[in-house]
Amino acid sequence: MSEQLDKAFDALKTYDWGMEPNLVKPIEDAIVATHTDAAARKELETRLIAALKAESPRAAKDVVCRALKTIGTVAAVPALEPLLGDEKLSHMARYALERIPGPEAAKALTDALSKGTPKVKIGVIGSLGARGEASSLVPLTGLLGDSDAGVAAAAATALGDLGSIEAAKALVMSKPVPATKAAVGAASLLCAQRLVKAGNKPAAKITYEKLLASTPSKVVKEAATLGLKSL
Repeated sequence: MSEQLDKAFDALKTYDWGMEPNLVKPIEDAIVATHTDAAARKELETRLIAALKAESPRAAKDVVCRALKTIGTVAAVPALEPLLGDEKLSHMARYALERIPGPEAAKALTDALSKGTPKVKIGVIGSLGARGEASSLVPLTGLLGDSDAGVAAAAATALGDLGSIEAAKALVMSKPVPATKAAVGAASLLCAQRLVKAGNKPAAKITYEKLLASTPSKVVKEAATLGLKSL
């Protein structure tokens, strides 16, 4: 296994799309094999981090990011973070960071909000929403008024994913432009639903009421009205 794994890491140096996937499959096999061996898995992660930092084709970095998505720890954050601003690699780097617990990974994603294209930012915002951490509240709220409608709408959706009282307040107190109003309405509804599920009906009631007072679309109005009646 060790010899095969060595060959797989060597193959990563030139691995590109269209090449035989079996060349790097030993890396996937090693992830499975080290499932109950913390020391071996740590060694594997160290090798993956080194491979990610090295010069290699995009396909090779994609393979490494996929592996780190499964076994990555805080140690991998410094290697993944620089890829977040790269439109071609950002998606795989952030998928890995989504799974890595701890403030370091969250900070890397949050810091990336000030870099890259709107397309990259939208992806990063989605990852912050997927992590669902309270530390994302302030930066996401700040993006509700972003000049790019796609970014603002993504921020609203991510706040809906947070589903907290604070996220609900940020959404219903925001002043969305027509292009983002639907996203804000849907996210507000999601927050209210999650507040109900968490047993906080008073906060859900306030959210529904404020949403109805914001002259929402017919669909959102009907949903909010039904939500209020169900409390």
